[in-house]
Amino acid sequence: MRTRILSIALVACTATMAQAEAPNTSTRPEARPVLSTQGDLPPADSDVKGPDGFIDWVAAFRSRAAEQGIRDDVLDAAFSGVEYDPAVIKRDRNQNEFTKTVWEYLDSAASDARIKAGKEALAEHAELLQRIEDHYNVDKQAVVAIWGLESAFGTFRGSDPVIRSLATLAYDGRRGAFFEGQLIDALTILQNGDTDAAHMRGSWAGAMGHTQFMPSSFLSLAVDWTGDGKRDIWSDDPADALASAANYLAENGWTKGQPWGVEVRLPDGFDYTLADREIEKQGTDWEALGVTDMSGDPVPDHGPASLLLPGGHEGAAFMIFENFSVIESYNTADAYVIGVGHLGDRILGGPAIQAEWPREDRALTLDERLELQERLQDVGFDPKGLDGRIGPLTIAAVRGYQESRDMVPDGYASLRVLNALR
Repeated sequence: MRTRILSIALVACTATMAQAEAPNTSTRPEARPVLSTQGDLPPADSDVKGPDGFIDWVAAFRSRAAEQGIRDDVLDAAFSGVEYDPAVIKRDRNQNEFTKTVWEYLDSAASDARIKAGKEALAEHAELLQRIEDHYNVDKQAVVAIWGLESAFGTFRGSDPVIRSLATLAYDGRRGAFFEGQLIDALTILQNGDTDAAHMRGSWAGAMGHTQFMPSSFLSLAVDWTGDGKRDIWSDDPADALASAANYLAENGWTKGQPWGVEVRLPDGFDYTLADREIEKQGTDWEALGVTDMSGDPVPDHGPASLLLPGGHEGAAFMIFENFSVIESYNTADAYVIGVGHLGDRILGGPAIQAEWPREDRALTLDERLELQERLQDVGFDPKGLDGRIGPLTIAAVRGYQESRDMVPDGYASLRVLNALR
């Protein structure tokens, strides 16, 4: 269920968002390319190249772009007035330092204001969304929820010039090969005539339009729903963008009618080692273990499912299905996937998450996540890399340590686990 398809993973937001805020900003976690499953630490500020050398880099890039089929006139127009952007590098360097807990993220992702705006968007574009759902066999609430989290239903599509951002990141060199590839793809989009450089705007990391596609994803999966000869995900008309998001989910294996997940109750004495993404069971098998929905009824059989405890055993538990992994291909952060799924459910009138969260907990800082991994390694539970990312390998290491200390083995990388390691 954890197939990774998209080359962009996203870590938790750094901005504080109150639950009652108006949905006028994106809750999309900041973009970070995945070059490996572990590694990729930000370098020190002293490693930043700065503007010196950017002009020479652009000159050298011209020949590489030409080898990839980019015409000189396209590159000249795209790079007219483009300069090194230090603000992009600053945001790239700082994105990993602080994270939000899953419940803090969901407070904003599924706030009353965002749910209300989502219902209004669903009603306003009902005919369009129904046609898109019928064509791609992708449930419309998933498309609307992605739209809501990526660009606040089109109100926050990003204002950074994409060519400038990608060129700056490609020149910077930390992930130069990745961003140079995205830059070539962005120039290919311009060469194809889908938009022009002035309208190609997006996030500081190059994600574009209503549904925040990276250029590579655009070339592979964006569609011309309106039939005007352009795949225009930037315009005020969201049709191409919404259809593109549906096509993205469809190509990554969406099953219409299957939930992303269902909030469940776990019985007293539950074996928390079973709450593992690698362990899948049919609904009847989970039922035999005492797992029910929040009403105490068996969860309908929607196919193989695993259990997810994003806030540990003291938080909400979810039975997740294959569509969880499909959303995950759009953005690998669990908080984002739950946010999309839950917002979509709420837009259709579904209930709020019923379980309490351990709100006394706070998210670990980058330094604390690194320390956690180092200490786990030191006591024989190797997370297979010291990168500050709490992925499946670190969760497995935490679980192993918890079992060794007669703690509840939920794999939750909390401050309590770090303090116990200390």
